[in-house]
Amino acid sequence: MAWNESDWNAPLRRRPAPLILVVVLAVTAGHLLVTQCSGRSPATQAAPPSDAEARVNVLALCDAVQTYRDEHGVYVTAGPTPKEVPRGGRAVAFPKDEAFHRIGFEPDGKVHFQYQVVVQESPVGEPEVSCIARGDFDGDGLNSLYRVRLDANGMTTPIEVEREGE
Repeated sequence: MAWNESDWNAPLRRRPAPLILVVVLAVTAGHLLVTQCSGRSPATQAAPPSDAEARVNVLALCDAVQTYRDEHGVYVTAGPTPKEVPRGGRAVAFPKDEAFHRIGFEPDGKVHFQYQVVVQESPVGEPEVSCIARGDFDGDGLNSLYRVRLDANGMTTPIEVEREGE
C-alpha cells in the first residue's frame, strides 16, 4: 500500500494510555496516600538491626585486651555489660564499666549486644581469652553469640558465630 498526500495531512489518532502506565500511577498514588496518612516516610523508618556491630566490636574488644596485656603484662576479664542482653533489636546505653574503661573499650552511644571478656587457663597453663558479644534481635530469648579468641601469641581467631540472627 502506497502513502498518498491525504494520509500525511490526516489528523493523528491518539492511542489509549497503556495499562502499565495506569497501574504505575495507581501504585504510586496509593503509596503516597499511605505514607502521608500514617505520618511516616520511608526515609525515616529505622533500618533493621544487623550483626555488623557485634562483628566490629568483638574484634575491637580483643584488640583492646591484647594492647592492655602488652602494656601491663596481664589479661583483664570484663563484663558482661550491659547486665542484660538487649532484646528485640532494642539499643541500650553502654554503661560505664571499670574493667572496660581500663582496657579502653567504650562503645559510643547505644549497643544492641552485651559484651564480655573471659580469661581461662588452658590445660597446658596458658591463658585462653574469649571476647564475646551476645544479642537477641528477634526477642525470643535465644541469643546470638559472636566470639573471637586470642591465642598465647596474641593472634585472633576468625569470628565464631552461634545462632546468627537470633
